[in-house]
Amino acid sequence: MKIVGVSACSAGIAHTYIVQEKLEQAAKAMGHACKIETQGSIGVENQLTAEEIAAADAVLLAVDIKVNGMERFKGKPTVKVSTEVATKNPVGLLKSLEKALAEKKQ
Repeated sequence: MKIVGVSACSAGIAHTYIVQEKLEQAAKAMGHACKIETQGSIGVENQLTAEEIAAADAVLLAVDIKVNGMERFKGKPTVKVSTEVATKNPVGLLKSLEKALAEKKQ
C-alpha cells in the first residue's frame, strides 16, 4: 500500500515531527510505502508532489490544526486522526487503514 499524509500539531514543533517519524517507520515495518509531509512552525517540509499523491492508495492526516493544501487529496480515501492517536499507536492506525481499504474494495 502507498500512503501519503500530513502531520501538524498545534505548536508545530515536536509532535509534528514525531508523528512523521513514527508513521513512516511503522509503515516501512509493515511493508508499505509512506511519505508524510510536515506542516510545522518552520513551514512545510517533506512536501508531497502531485505524482506521489496520485499514486497513493490512501491519505492519512494526523493533525490537530487546519492544514494547507487539503484540495490536493480530493477523491482519495482519507483518514483523519489527532497527532496523539498517531503517536500512541501508529501500527494500530495503519492496520485500521488497511482494513478500511480492504473493505472498500469488496
